[in-house]
This record gives sequence, structure tokens and C-alpha cells, in this order.
Amino acid sequence: MGTPIRSRLLDYIELDRVEAEPPAGAVQACASAPASVSTPVRAGSRLLDHYAAAAGAEATPYTPPGPRPGVPAYHAPVFVPAHPRYADITDADGRPARVPFIAYELFEHRTGATRTRTVAFAFTTRDRLVAALGEAQPWVATSIGPLAEAVAGYGVTVVLDPRVTPGHHNWQPDDLAALAREAR
Repeated sequence: MGTPIRSRLLDYIELDRVEAEPPAGAVQACASAPASVSTPVRAGSRLLDHYAAAAGAEATPYTPPGPRPGVPAYHAPVFVPAHPRYADITDADGRPARVPFIAYELFEHRTGATRTRTVAFAFTTRDRLVAALGEAQPWVATSIGPLAEAVAGYGVTVVLDPRVTPGHHNWQPDDLAALAREAR
């Protein structure tokens, strides 16, 4: 049917050199991988060098974009108001079962003089969570990126270190005791 299409992109990829240049098409084992696993190890791409040489300019190394000012890194730890919940179900054998899960607490947050939206609060320290929501507030620690992705599917955004009206706490010590009784 014709000549197969062949990409020349791999011609411009440079493999790391440990002691000697590996033969064409060879793959080096990654130092952190088990001996039975072979993983390609690349120093970078010479493709940008090729285009720069063709344009008569010197290649500049690629630097991935960093976090924007005021935006925490994807895996930054945060403390999120949440509590355990339980679903009573019937298992495949017809026996009753209790399935635990964690529910993030959502809040109405004022975005303007008259507008509000549903948000998830996240705090950069436990002390900030306690100062805003009280000592009895249940919470979980997570990363901000997965949290934002999880709630975005429901049209909810994350507010980091929100300002909350002081003195109004949703959870009191008696609420925690009732939650503990329900879990038993």
C-alpha cells in the first residue's frame, strides 16, 4: 500500500550517557528501577536545538512554568473541613453492611455584595482552621490539587484560608460525641 510513515522526532532525542554512548535504539535502566525493568532515561530533546540552528539562533533550555504567585503547588498540604459518613447497604450476599466514606463540607461564600457561591474551604495550617471554624471542627489533610479536581466536578471551587465570621462554629463538642456514637 505504500511506504509506512516514519517520524524523525526520535532522531533528535538524546539519551543520557553514563559511561559510553548506548547503541542506537538501546534503552538504559533507570537507577531507581528494579534490574528487571528497563526505562528510557532522557536528558532532554535536541529538537529545540535543531530548530534554533536552522533559524541561526542559539537554543534556550526549556523551563517548565512554575506556580503562579498566590497559587499553591498541586501537592501542597491543606486542612479541609470534612467528616466521616456511613452508608448502610446490602452486600452481594444480602447481608447488611456499613460503608464508611469522607464527606467534604461545603459552604456558602459571599463573592460580592449580593452574590454567593458554594465553595470548599482549605486551610494552610491546622491553627488557621481552628481559628476560623473552632476546635470541634472535624477535618482531613489532603493535597490542594486533588481536592480542587474532586470538587470542580460538582461546580464547586476551593477558597484557601478564607475569612470567616468569628464566633460562629458549625461543630460543637456535643456534635462530635454524637458522631462518634453514630459510628459505633
